[in-house]
Amino acid sequence: MSKKSVVSEAQEIQLAIELINLGARLQLLESEVSLSRERLLKLYKELKGVSPPKGMLPFSTDWFLTWQPNIHSSLFINIHHFLVTHAGATGIHAVMKAYQLYLEQMPPAPGEEPVLSLTRAWTLVRFFNSAMLKLESCHKCQGKFVVDAMDLNGGYVCGLCHMPSRAGKTKKAKEAESQAA
Repeated sequence: MSKKSVVSEAQEIQLAIELINLGARLQLLESEVSLSRERLLKLYKELKGVSPPKGMLPFSTDWFLTWQPNIHSSLFINIHHFLVTHAGATGIHAVMKAYQLYLEQMPPAPGEEPVLSLTRAWTLVRFFNSAMLKLESCHKCQGKFVVDAMDLNGGYVCGLCHMPSRAGKTKKAKEAESQAA
């Protein structure tokens, strides 16, 4: 039987706390932290006051390619790549730091959830690591955006340079518009 270090266990607990506070789902915690499922459940309930949400994690690249999520995903993954390349960040710590920087640049409206959750950001990094997604430069603005690695991306134009006609016309936007009038 191997002896566990109290210090390493404390570091794992601290990592789990930080991840939970950033909105991590239980599946992400189980993948990145070496604590037992029972301890993670207890910790989650203690911090959030409720049980963690149930259900499967996102498993398709499609969400990252739609208009608004693509802009947010592209911002996050560019921050992540910068931290990995220039700051020496690695693993879950790179994801957490990039996500914190993303939230500083794209804070959600009061009472709203961020467009890109920590779990989706973590999944996005995994999709990049498995070469399912990649970055492609927009031919108009030269920004780098998330694209499907299997698509033909010659002459790519991003969603900011070529906005879809329905961009920003959500139910919430219509309600806000009607309340302002």
